[in-house]
Amino acid sequence: ELLVAMDGLTVCVNPKNDWVDTITVAQLKKIWEPGSTVKSWKDVDPGWPDVPLVLFGAGEESGTFDYFTEAINGKEDSITENYSPSADDNVTITGVAGEKGGMGFFGCAYYFSNQDKVKALRISPTEDVTAGVALTPESVTSGEYRPLSRPLFIYVKKSSLARQDVQ
Repeated sequence: ELLVAMDGLTVCVNPKNDWVDTITVAQLKKIWEPGSTVKSWKDVDPGWPDVPLVLFGAGEESGTFDYFTEAINGKEDSITENYSPSADDNVTITGVAGEKGGMGFFGCAYYFSNQDKVKALRISPTEDVTAGVALTPESVTSGEYRPLSRPLFIYVKKSSLARQDVQ
């Protein structure tokens, strides 16, 4: 296995969302876990408005989906049924941008090229929202953007390692 890059998963909301800038992993789990009863932002935090929460994200064929569900819900492929999955990050961006109460997740590279359309949330691995970390290339590379930064690998057949071009 060869480490080739670090990736971060963006959790984003509609730019008109002015009630949340940082979200905790526990709050994300409450929203995204299987059987979630969350219907509005107020269900997540009583201080947030009673705006319907509309969810978008990667489809189950995606490594992004696998990583997000494991990092947030503790088990790969474990997610609420109340979201719109898509293999196309453009669909997720368009969905979140079109719903005042929208939220979605996808890889950070796509967010960095579409920052004008959605707002990335700071992620706090603890209940302390002041511990939230902003999504930046540096916070992803350093691993500070926990738990949504991840290593990306290429797997090489051992016998191929003897080849000069592979080396």
